[in-house]
Amino acid sequence: MKITIRLLGAILLLGITALAQEFPRAELGIDYSYARYNPSHAYIKNGHSLNGAGGSITYNFNEYLGLKMELTGYGSNSQTFNIPPGQARNCPSGCFGRANGNLFTYLFGPQIKVRAHGFHPYGHLLLGGAHSNIYSNLNHLSGYVGNSPNPAGNTFAMIFGGGVDIPINKTVEIRPGEIDYLYTRFNNSYTGAQSSLRYQAGILFNLGHTPQ
Repeated sequence: MKITIRLLGAILLLGITALAQEFPRAELGIDYSYARYNPSHAYIKNGHSLNGAGGSITYNFNEYLGLKMELTGYGSNSQTFNIPPGQARNCPSGCFGRANGNLFTYLFGPQIKVRAHGFHPYGHLLLGGAHSNIYSNLNHLSGYVGNSPNPAGNTFAMIFGGGVDIPINKTVEIRPGEIDYLYTRFNNSYTGAQSSLRYQAGILFNLGHTPQ
């Protein structure tokens, strides 16, 4: 009888162990990033394509919930602007020109991830800040005098969206696509908000696997 009980106990223990899944304690991501950025400036009528790269690190509290930190930078991009007559101090008759501008975001927030067999979909809401020099460059070139003669280069930023990771092995996952809504609030004398679209793809490294 005792042997039977011990055998059943051993089988139950093995079953529980088999059902237990591992999850990485941390995830390190390296991404290519593309942003269709909308400057929302009276002198710039269309959105602009920005290419950059960045990285992220996520600390996982359990299999599903993690805390993510992300840093992403975009290289200098030339922005075309057209100023109507009488609106700029440096060109009273109107002018056409270009200004270079970059974008850098630093964001933090929760991530929810479902580690399904074969693919791992996730979503996140990240809050933080953004830096760009495009508005100060435009202001300097045009000599515009308005409600904000010296636009700030730093502002609030938010990312909301998600993507999917495909595990290659226990350590490496491929990220074929992540799509996010990017919100910033650069004060540029015309509007206090910019709504943009962002796409990312890259590779993810899992660190420190821990059983549930």
